[in-house]
Amino acid sequence: MGNGDATSPSRGRAFRDAGVAVPMGRGAIFALATRRRADTFARMLLTCQSGFETLLGRELADAGAPAVEQGPGWVRTDVAVATEGLAFPWLTLRDPIEVKGESVNALATRVAEFFLASLRGERIEAAWPSVWLGPQETVGLGRRLSAVESAFGELLKKKLSRVAKLAIADVPRGVSPDGHVARGLWVYFVDFGRAYVAREAFVHGQRRMADDDLAPSRSYLKIEEAYIILGREPGEGECVCDLGAAPGGWSYSAAKRGARVVAIDNGPLKGGALDHPRIEHLCADAFKFIPRVGENFDWLFCDLVEEPHHVLQHIVTPWLAQGWCRRFVINFKIGRVDAVALLRELRAPDSPFAKHAPGFRIRHLYHDREEFTVVGEVTVR
Repeated sequence: MGNGDATSPSRGRAFRDAGVAVPMGRGAIFALATRRRADTFARMLLTCQSGFETLLGRELADAGAPAVEQGPGWVRTDVAVATEGLAFPWLTLRDPIEVKGESVNALATRVAEFFLASLRGERIEAAWPSVWLGPQETVGLGRRLSAVESAFGELLKKKLSRVAKLAIADVPRGVSPDGHVARGLWVYFVDFGRAYVAREAFVHGQRRMADDDLAPSRSYLKIEEAYIILGREPGEGECVCDLGAAPGGWSYSAAKRGARVVAIDNGPLKGGALDHPRIEHLCADAFKFIPRVGENFDWLFCDLVEEPHHVLQHIVTPWLAQGWCRRFVINFKIGRVDAVALLRELRAPDSPFAKHAPGFRIRHLYHDREEFTVVGEVTVR
């Protein structure tokens, strides 16, 4: 992968009767439990990028799950609905339980009691995620969180040392496979003396990516992250059309993987994209570029600072309807529009995504700002 991650699966059984074991992280197989239907669990806590919790709350309300509490980077609801298709959540904790404590040891003890009680009848024989999170904006909360996590680890070692050794302090890589959630221990601190704990979480796929010194812009990180959401990336022998390419972060990302890129932009390419042997730079208007007769691309990239409906009408609709690309990564700017209303439009049955790319995904990426990214595969015409 372009960000240097590598998966080297170890062998072994996962949680007994938990479902399947799938390579999901750096050098580990994480256990995945079969996903329960929304009517079989009662509550959810969802995390998101800080500052976007209000939009997440609105998106949840649209889905029939109004928020009962929210804070920087998180929303809690007492109504369970399917969240796999939502744009703003990063993690969905299923049936979170509130724990309280005035001290580090008290909180660690409460979490340990919850975790040990939940293990009855369950055998762990594979790596499992032990993920501890909280709002970064709350000064000092990170230190409290780390202290409780460390104290919990010591308690777990005394009770179940073998299980403790299998814990991985990282969110599984990628989007949780259809029908499954990641099973382990998920802890989210909302304050110094209060946290929510859960055994299962749906992983929506967003994560921080490693930069590349040759990448000409930070937008490079968005496309690297988008590959994870789609589950595919450009490869040797494939051809990419990058609309609005300058300064070339997305083009460079594809070219470094061996793909040939046609970069469309009147602006200049920079950094690793400049004079790259696999990048053909055409000085042209992205909205006026049309592939030649019989010319199709494996990938369409589009990251334009334009009004989203203009992009939807003049780029997305013709490119998908005409089958000019097989896969796409398209970024929409939402700073001056109603983001939730736009999401409704993109998901509507008559939208070009719904008609030509069933299974498409919309995500507010870790590296997105006032924008979200849509990825998918076009159905064969």
